[in-house]
Amino acid sequence: MNTPSLKILLVEDHALCRSGLTDLLTQRAHMEVVATGDPEKVADLLRQHQPDLAVLDLRMPTTDGLSLLRQLRAAGIQTPALILTMSDAQEDLAAALRLGVRGYLLKDMEPEDVIAAIVRAARGELVVAPALMLKLAQMLSTERAGPEQRDVLASLTDRERQILEHLARGESNKTIARALDISHDTVKLHVRHILAKLNLSSRVEAAVFAVEARAAAAASAR
Repeated sequence: MNTPSLKILLVEDHALCRSGLTDLLTQRAHMEVVATGDPEKVADLLRQHQPDLAVLDLRMPTTDGLSLLRQLRAAGIQTPALILTMSDAQEDLAAALRLGVRGYLLKDMEPEDVIAAIVRAARGELVVAPALMLKLAQMLSTERAGPEQRDVLASLTDRERQILEHLARGESNKTIARALDISHDTVKLHVRHILAKLNLSSRVEAAVFAVEARAAAAASAR
């Protein structure tokens, strides 16, 4: 897989894991690991290198990946982020998705699967470790859209509802543009309108909203 244009920043406290990830991404995937920073320096490194994706460990001695991501977003740094962790806890997955991460991967995944997922995340897709898909489905199925959510959903145009369904599948803007035969910029504009109307902050939140609304509609139809 040749992806020389992708620039990655790694935030991983274990030296052996950091070195192995760096070798994996640079030698086998031909990505550019622009920096491997500790949490205190991440904001400066992101501003300096402008990577395509930040790959964050979840558990670190001085902080955790989600707290770090909250701090970065509060500082106005919107670099796409992906969590790579040993934790398969449903609450960690849920918290990460609510923060708008591009992906949640497990460290026991096959190297080639990690590479492929990072490439997809850098291109704008939502990626979740296959071992967590059942937990993700269970998490979404336990939540239901209430009347207020359904009323807000009704405010979307037909095209916006179409695009929301594609977001629920974790598709990138480019994939949606091809499927609907519209421009990439048009998709971006529709996504901005969808987030504004639904009072959401990320496409992941929009995807979760869509799945919840679909589940609620199915339940009410029974």
